[in-house]
Amino acid sequence: MEKVKIILPANSPDFECIIPVRVGDINYGGHVGNDSMVSFLHEARVQFLASMGYTEFDIEGIGLIQADLMVRYKNEAFLADNLSCKIFFTNFSSRSFDMLCQISTQRDGQIIIIAEAKTGLVCYDYKTKSIAHLPEKFKTRFSKN
Repeated sequence: MEKVKIILPANSPDFECIIPVRVGDINYGGHVGNDSMVSFLHEARVQFLASMGYTEFDIEGIGLIQADLMVRYKNEAFLADNLSCKIFFTNFSSRSFDMLCQISTQRDGQIIIIAEAKTGLVCYDYKTKSIAHLPEKFKTRFSKN
């Protein structure tokens, strides 16, 4: 089986938040379920957007839709873990960009990487129901190219 490869940038994250693991996030295996991990990624994205005064429906007048998602699981997360979600933005084009995320927790003074993920996001005009151009203000702020 070929493994998913996600390469995180060496620079500081564009955003970081903490998301606690709740009882409903735990599956029958006694650890965070894959469906909950996807929800954590969504929550981190929404928290980032809110910190900038944006929503998924309004980034300088344009919305976002998720085009793809890859998650590479590295360790288990458990009830009451506080997950650090570090977000990086990469691969900007005229209509899309990638959000990379590293999710980790700290136990016994050690940082444990739980997962790494890549979400492909496409700009979308919900009024015209069509793909839209990435707002230049957003791109300029987060593009390191």
